[in-house]
Amino acid sequence: MSSDAHYQSAASLVQTVQRYLTKTKSQELLIRSTTLISIYLLAFCIRLFSVLRYESVIHEFDPYFNYRSTIKLVTEGFYEFWNWFDAESWHPLGRVVGGTVYPGLMWTAAILYKVSSFLTACIKLRDICVFTAPFFAGNTAMVAYLFGKELKDTETGLVAAALMAIVPGYISRSVAGSFDNEAVAIFALTTCFYLWVCAVNRGTIASGVFAAFAYLYMAASWGAYVFISNLIPLYIIIMFFIGRYSRRLYVAYTTFWAVGGILAMQIRFIGFNHVLSNELLSWNAVFAALQVWELIVFLRAKLGDRKFGQLAYLLALGAVGAGAGAVVILIASGKLNPWTGRFWTLLDPTYAKKFIPIVASVSEHQPTTWASYIFDLHVLVFAAPAGLYFCFKKLTDGTIFLTVFALTAIYFSGIMVRLMLVAAPAFVLLSAISISNTLASASRELRLHAAATEAAKSAPAAEAAAAAAPNKKRAAAKRAAAGADEDPLPSRPAANWAILGLTALAMMSYAGHCIWVTSEAYSSPSIVLISGWGPHRHVLDDFREAYYWLRHNTKPDAKIMSWWDYGYQITAMGNRTVIVDNNTWNNTHIATVGRAMASNETEAYKIMRQLDVDYALVIFGGMSGYSSDDINKFLWMVRIGGGVYPDHIKEANYLNNGDYTVSERGTPTMLNSLMYKMSYYDFGNIMTEHNKGTGYDRVRGYEIGQKDISLDHLDEAFTSEHWIVRIYKVKDLENRF
Repeated sequence: MSSDAHYQSAASLVQTVQRYLTKTKSQELLIRSTTLISIYLLAFCIRLFSVLRYESVIHEFDPYFNYRSTIKLVTEGFYEFWNWFDAESWHPLGRVVGGTVYPGLMWTAAILYKVSSFLTACIKLRDICVFTAPFFAGNTAMVAYLFGKELKDTETGLVAAALMAIVPGYISRSVAGSFDNEAVAIFALTTCFYLWVCAVNRGTIASGVFAAFAYLYMAASWGAYVFISNLIPLYIIIMFFIGRYSRRLYVAYTTFWAVGGILAMQIRFIGFNHVLSNELLSWNAVFAALQVWELIVFLRAKLGDRKFGQLAYLLALGAVGAGAGAVVILIASGKLNPWTGRFWTLLDPTYAKKFIPIVASVSEHQPTTWASYIFDLHVLVFAAPAGLYFCFKKLTDGTIFLTVFALTAIYFSGIMVRLMLVAAPAFVLLSAISISNTLASASRELRLHAAATEAAKSAPAAEAAAAAAPNKKRAAAKRAAAGADEDPLPSRPAANWAILGLTALAMMSYAGHCIWVTSEAYSSPSIVLISGWGPHRHVLDDFREAYYWLRHNTKPDAKIMSWWDYGYQITAMGNRTVIVDNNTWNNTHIATVGRAMASNETEAYKIMRQLDVDYALVIFGGMSGYSSDDINKFLWMVRIGGGVYPDHIKEANYLNNGDYTVSERGTPTMLNSLMYKMSYYDFGNIMTEHNKGTGYDRVRGYEIGQKDISLDHLDEAFTSEHWIVRIYKVKDLENRF
């Protein structure tokens, strides 16, 4: 082809692009696509502070088990992972991993790794795991766009995507390195709700099947799938009683129930619990009630009102009796599994503190404070109620579902701070509706005012009124077409400009707050600590130092006793067997460890010998000022141990007139406990603060009460550089021959 032909072809392409871009729809599509791409990149990049400041490392505690499981899945295959018996945890009990884990996160990371390997991308599995959460955060923002668009319009979807990309309540569990279930579960939750609303609006079997597959992903990823299993039946009941029940709703729920239930039961951890658990009673009861109702409607249409009257009474009475009888029989026979303690905790905030101290001991299970709402949601706390107003003003099936979702999520998030993750999408969608309505109303009034002003300038005074009348009619018509949810704002341009300016300031403040929170509060891995600020920052790498020592200086079959918080990290990084870990499935076993930590050294030695313990590990912050150490957690060890062994452990013996202290006012039981001795061994000879005596604990703010500590049954084996991790070797029994 000649150069002229090349030139003509290029010129023709340029002209085609120019003609395309001159169309309003094409310009709108280009702007919207560019905006969504920018939002996706923002959602991904804002979560990389932890990698930039530290390194590509897994955060927290639970993610280390997920990482270890993903390695097992990738290296040995699906069936080995599915049937994996982990002998390196819960010694001497072990753990059947395939039946006690939600595998969705591991599957996701393994698939991403296989796809990247197929595409010859040299990405380590660890990096895949580190960046999974930011990748799915971008995906969640795109789903928020589709959700907002389905609820109202494109503008609402764009606002929802922008808010979702950086909301701190979601960022808290989705920064780079947060390889936990929530990294993919919030995406699955939002997708499931979006597809459910699509199924309700369309009323087709295909849309219900898509929602069921999203439910499968949620059920495979996080135990909060029970929230979906109860929220959707609650929505069906509300729709029925407010007179909005329709055949579309019946088709959507029946399809969702049948396909979603069968798919969820394929998860080994769930299995027949999806049918037999009390926690999903509403899931099955609503399905049965819908079938009875549709049967009644069918018979009424066939028999007519006159013949149907007596039959309807008998059918209703029989259905209620059969349902109640079935529930009673299942409960009496033990086939219907009881409600779990975690379920009761969501209904009664004081339940865990009274009956399940191991649940109450976890910081993320504590009630949420008002400060946490402001910290994690910022202006969304004030914008969401306005969104509820707009939802009530123009009710649709989608906005009713969003209202039910939001109100239940707000309630549960108040009971448990961890569930702020579930509330964040609801706040985002409600805020997007209110913000988009406000911006649309103000900008529309400004455009109409500008058009009227221009017409008045170009026409004589006599024609000004005639020119303004059609504009006013057009404004009224546009407001009517936009819907009753959009209130007309004052026509004065100053008021509208003020509204736009205040909204812009609020969004700028929101963006600044989100960036600060992400950078300073949610991007610090627990495995690597930093002391100081600016040029005085100092890295404390004691955890990895200690686990490296365990891996290289202990026997491969050594058993390590520590509090359950550190079990996953010890197994994954130290490659050693632990007595308990973060799965917390056996309260008695954990209580036994708590009893050993709370007992005197001689009694603790007997327990450790029974458990085949070779080394005992404690976390101590008195030297470095690290506050999340075992001394601060010790009362929970006492409570959990005392709950199972009340004759041996009593909390009152560790408190001096109700005061928990490590100073000289500490009780003899406290000062002689194994935890106290392992934490403060040799610490009484060290001066940590200027003008303070030796043995000054920088976390508690006291000089320790017992400075001359000796150990009879343990030997100090390792203490990390900043004394954060201390490891002791358990002595062998004396040779009596």
